Amino acid sequence: MASQHEAAFPSFADFMDSIASARHEDFVRRSVAGTTSAEEFSAMAHYIRDLYAGIEVTHSFLDDNGQVFDCIPIGSQPALRGNSSLPPAAPDPPATAGQHDAGQSLPIQPQLRSDRLDRFGHSMSCSPGTIAMRRITLEEMARRGSVRNFHQKYPQGMSPRHRPSGPDDSRQYATAVQTVDNLGGHSYVNVWGPRVTGPDAFSLSQQWYTGGSPQQNIECGYQVFPGKYGTTQPVLFIYWTADDYRTTGCYNLECTAFVQTNSSWVLGGTLAPVSVPGGAQTELDVAWYLSGGNWWLYLNDIAVGYYPASLFGNGQLATNAQEIEYGGETWVQNSATWPPMGSGQFAAGGWQIAAYHRDIQYVATDNTPQFAKLTGVQTAPSCYTALANSGPQPWNEYLFYGGPGGTTCP
Repeated sequence: MASQHEAAFPSFADFMDSIASARHEDFVRRSVAGTTSAEEFSAMAHYIRDLYAGIEVTHSFLDDNGQVFDCIPIGSQPALRGNSSLPPAAPDPPATAGQHDAGQSLPIQPQLRSDRLDRFGHSMSCSPGTIAMRRITLEEMARRGSVRNFHQKYPQGMSPRHRPSGPDDSRQYATAVQTVDNLGGHSYVNVWGPRVTGPDAFSLSQQWYTGGSPQQNIECGYQVFPGKYGTTQPVLFIYWTADDYRTTGCYNLECTAFVQTNSSWVLGGTLAPVSVPGGAQTELDVAWYLSGGNWWLYLNDIAVGYYPASLFGNGQLATNAQEIEYGGETWVQNSATWPPMGSGQFAAGGWQIAAYHRDIQYVATDNTPQFAKLTGVQTAPSCYTALANSGPQPWNEYLFYGGPGGTTCP
């Protein structure tokens, strides 16, 4: 039970009351409105009310960083609201070339377990038939200035490699890519906690499956983004866009896109433990698979949920992707210093020093598993590097990547 000096638990009812009574002038006075106009502030409040309309919260809890999660019935999540049919049964995970092998690393386990309690004594778990939805606050949205800016992967920006006005120097990559028609793919993602400070920077490691023009993406990995999640710990995230980040896309369950079906994993929740330099390495088994008209996400071979392929209209990802990509990315805004990527060490450091993806595979359009044949991409090699190679089980096709960042990355 909370002490008399500790703030009361932020119940869902109180949260919704606070949205209804919020006033732009109060946020301005508290210096939490950022550049948000009164009109945009009203649009944000409306968006949150609409996102949670009709939701029945069965249980709520805090994570270790103070983020609030609400357990809601699967059928009442934003992407299914008003849909009377149940989500389809998940297909088996995609077949693999060779046998998955944990190797010398420790697997990251699902975040929710009934034996975990928050500081109020609430169980950090959701019962079967419900999922955990990260609570979106007006303060978080207001920091981004507009509803659309809130949804963008790169706030106040556009696609890093296809910006119409020319090169964009606010993001950098150390990745490995292959152009190949595919129905998804797989890698073990080595999890680190790169040091990111300030609200306008992130560092991540992820998978991309992309195709078409304008480019369409589905993505999953971990991200350190204090300005969004209020923590310097790595967070599990997903993202999608149907038009090269221009007008579509959102993180996690923050719009009517992804349908979550599993109650053990938390999108927007922290991942632990992280890897130790020269010591224990941790990793997350991530796979995407287009089957039955849905892009299914698997973590540790557990089906987490799916993006309906209908999100992509008549675009490329409605039928298959054309490129696979794995590795790291950083983004900065209003900052002269680029954050570390991965472990903060260059790719040449190798095992236990540099970050990696390993056992990288894709699913060919005939549903056969294939080992990738990747080419490294380094947009700022003085700050971040990438080395793709192949080896025996359990590495197969793999990538070491990362670097310290710094002040001379663009």
